Amino acid sequence: MPVSNAFAWGHLPDGRPLHRWTLRNANGVSIDIADLGATLLSWQAPDRHGHAGEVLLGHADARQYLASDAYMGAMVGRWANRIRDGHFQLDGIDYRLDRNDRGHHLHGGVHGFHLQRWDAEPEDDALVLRLLSPEGDGGFPGELQVQVRIHLHDDGKLDLHYEARSDAPTPLSLTSHPYFNLNARRTDIRDHLIRIDANAFLATDGKGIPTGPQPVAGTAFDFRQSAPIGARLDWPDSQLRAADGFDHCYILNETSPNQARLVAQVIEPSSGRRLSVFTDRAGLQFYSGQKLAGQPDRQGGRYGTFAGFALEAQAFPDQVNGPDAEQVILRPGQVWRQHTCYRIDTI
Repeated sequence: MPVSNAFAWGHLPDGRPLHRWTLRNANGVSIDIADLGATLLSWQAPDRHGHAGEVLLGHADARQYLASDAYMGAMVGRWANRIRDGHFQLDGIDYRLDRNDRGHHLHGGVHGFHLQRWDAEPEDDALVLRLLSPEGDGGFPGELQVQVRIHLHDDGKLDLHYEARSDAPTPLSLTSHPYFNLNARRTDIRDHLIRIDANAFLATDGKGIPTGPQPVAGTAFDFRQSAPIGARLDWPDSQLRAADGFDHCYILNETSPNQARLVAQVIEPSSGRRLSVFTDRAGLQFYSGQKLAGQPDRQGGRYGTFAGFALEAQAFPDQVNGPDAEQVILRPGQVWRQHTCYRIDTI
């Protein structure tokens, strides 16, 4: 059966029950998903020898997910990444958002989508999760209806199809936030080889707010050809030092709405696992996990620095305050759609 029945998985502080589901394919791959935050809890995928292993970071239980600030595997919104000063203007009206990251808005605010209980149900061979975000949620205008359809294919591809509608104009940028380590026997991801199809990235200030595009050529950020993450982390680059690693949005080449294409690949040499990322978004945030130290793991221990990496398909951070703001505004009568796919196979 491609989608399991719901299993009990803890409770919210108000007593409402939480559940998890398992997606399976014909090749022994399984993925666990919770209705808390539409969170990807676990992904068991075979290595080049056919041995299944965990490729996602995760916490031990719902209580730890509720207490975490790592967005571990969760769906984040209404706005993925940061908005400067928690402020934007739309149609002549000023809006003030939760400021939960060094004076700025991050990932939907204090009670973002990652902490919400989504309605979930199997449909055919997929799991569909829905959320109603009320007017004023996190400071955002409009009542927003969101749906994510998650489907695991036999070729190891995990499809995420998003849809959203709003009864008032509102900024929108959603993303899934899984942390990957393609070889759980290793405690960090520095040996992983990464390639990103982008000629430029957004430089940032000391608090993660974009200061403008920069070419990747000649910098530590040039992953147009596959390179080890660890070696690049050692480069004497001022952008790297300011963020203690990679936490930057890449301006992807040749993207077009609603046509997902291959934009990044990561290979773990020992296991032979390869992660491929497909999306129709214009931005891809690469985070090297430098602030994961101390986060609780599934075994009762703690993750260390660079324990996992994230590749988050999204709009550009703070785009709502830039010249292309209208591109990220969902208006009544429109349907916002996004398609992002993660595939794990072996080489």
